[in-house]
Amino acid sequence: MAFALMLMLKGNFTILIILLISMFCLYSEAAEGDLQGQSMAKALSCFDNKLIYVGCDEAYRLNPSGNINIPPEAIDFFCSGPCLTETQLVLNCIDNILSNFIFYNKGTVQQMRYALNAGCSYSRQRGNFNLADYIEGDANNAPKLPIVNRSYLFIQAAAAAFYFI
Repeated sequence: MAFALMLMLKGNFTILIILLISMFCLYSEAAEGDLQGQSMAKALSCFDNKLIYVGCDEAYRLNPSGNINIPPEAIDFFCSGPCLTETQLVLNCIDNILSNFIFYNKGTVQQMRYALNAGCSYSRQRGNFNLADYIEGDANNAPKLPIVNRSYLFIQAAAAAFYFI
């Protein structure tokens, strides 16, 4: 009788452990999604930050698509004036908030830095700020949001609960 009672309590305890683990997984997934959404919104706000962009003409500013439209006659102004510095500050702002930020054109912050450096260099790339030319067909496979396989975590936790109980 005592053995049957112990098995029944053990089974109820196992079910309780499984329920607690599944509730934790669901809660942490929702919280992670909220945090990622907030981080994305903060990163996007860097493009409109009035404290960063003060001297650069709006037409020459970096945008979330990953494009900088600099006409050939404005390259010297962009590269030697406030625009280059302010664009680099925007990239720092984005990177400090969301280190895996991806522009709409699938470029990363680091790739955009490379495009800026090459576009302002005195090489044959001067004036070419087209990020696609620097990516060279390498598609960025980084996810926009971290993906965690919660079902795998749940199965491992449930197996551990059955093993130790």
